[in-house]
Amino acid sequence: MTKRLQDRIAIVTGAGSVGPGWGNGRATAVRFAEEGARIFAVDRDLDSLQETVARVQAAGGEIAVHRCDVTDSAAVAAMVAACITRFGRVDVLVNNVGGSAPGGPVEMSEEVWDSQVDFNLKSVFLTLKHVLPVMERQKQGSIVNLASTSGIRFTGAAQVGYAATKAGVIQLSRVVAVQYAGKGIRVNTVIPGQLHTPMVEARLAKQRAGGDVEALLKQRLKRIPAGFMGDGRDTANAALYLASDEARFVTGAEIVVDGGMSVRCD
Repeated sequence: MTKRLQDRIAIVTGAGSVGPGWGNGRATAVRFAEEGARIFAVDRDLDSLQETVARVQAAGGEIAVHRCDVTDSAAVAAMVAACITRFGRVDVLVNNVGGSAPGGPVEMSEEVWDSQVDFNLKSVFLTLKHVLPVMERQKQGSIVNLASTSGIRFTGAAQVGYAATKAGVIQLSRVVAVQYAGKGIRVNTVIPGQLHTPMVEARLAKQRAGGDVEALLKQRLKRIPAGFMGDGRDTANAALYLASDEARFVTGAEIVVDGGMSVRCD
């Protein structure tokens, strides 16, 4: 049986991770490689890609790495050109870069607000700007953008920049999906919930629970009807479906990966 992404070229942004384990980008790169894709792994920190590279290679996959600040248009253009030089095409783009900052409109500085817009939303806009012409020439392509349940509901903390920009990713994806549907290009969104990724230990516990990782995990678990927290592999499996031909009639859609959190009433 042919692997679902056999010989596809997949750009995965934010393919590194802030620590060991299954972040969304790392898990996506590895899962795609397991299904036959050749991976062009992008991150602004090449050291964070070392575990990703090792896991992809252990899975028998091919991976190239590229350092890129995806908030910089010239850097993104150069990144896409480098992928074309290495592999000749771009079949799949996964936009995984993003991160939250605490605070409402009063507490959050304008500088932090601007950086949230750049990091979470402009980054998606720029990769679309430079990848879509490539896919249009190919007459096919699949784009998967990662949003967050913070973009569809309040998830327990005031983080207005993150919430607004992740909501923006969802609507940006919908509009571009319609614009390019007749050109053989599909655009969909994965909406992860409160997963246990390396970000929990590296940053979120300090922001939300005074550095107490176990306390934060207990807080998050209480919100999840499924009774357990997923990790980046759950995000990756949703992205795999949307990237594959199994989703050939799916565009402008969202898959929520949150154990039921966003639909509970309390």
